[in-house]
Amino acid sequence: MKRLVVGIIAAAVLVSTARTAMAQTRTVKAEMRTETAIVESIDAKTRTITLKRPDGTFVGTVAGPEVKRFAEIKVGDKVAAKYYENVVLRLLTPNERGADTASRTTTSSGQALPGGTTATQRTITATITAIDMNVPSITFTGPNGWKYTSKVQDTAALAKLNAGNRVDIVWTEAMLVSIEPGK
Repeated sequence: MKRLVVGIIAAAVLVSTARTAMAQTRTVKAEMRTETAIVESIDAKTRTITLKRPDGTFVGTVAGPEVKRFAEIKVGDKVAAKYYENVVLRLLTPNERGADTASRTTTSSGQALPGGTTATQRTITATITAIDMNVPSITFTGPNGWKYTSKVQDTAALAKLNAGNRVDIVWTEAMLVSIEPGK
């Protein structure tokens, strides 16, 4: 299911991260997207599904072992994916412990046709390593050397932050996949 998110839906990126300076906790605008595709081909041995998007492009995805009703998916079936993403940022106090956790849940639809819901939540603590007021942008470093740079629209909030500040970034994504039989 996770690869279906990558294949069908462009993942939203963290934006306006500096807004955490205005409050201890800040929710970056949540996003809900719906994408559809038609099953073009299925390789049962590798569990690979090729999907054709409405714009005529193709994307391949692998249905992992959590997709229990894989054998019921047929060429011509319509796949609909509703994707939700939310990011919450929290400015940490200097002595507060950091986080690096992840959890994932997958639930079958319980309907006559295959489908289901998967949700993932990841919390990491990142350190602001650079702020460039000329761009304006902010750069974070997180666990295992992870680095991320983003342009920032709210320059007033950005001006209140400093390199060395730490933030918890809680990223939640959920996807509901439903399949309708082809014509």
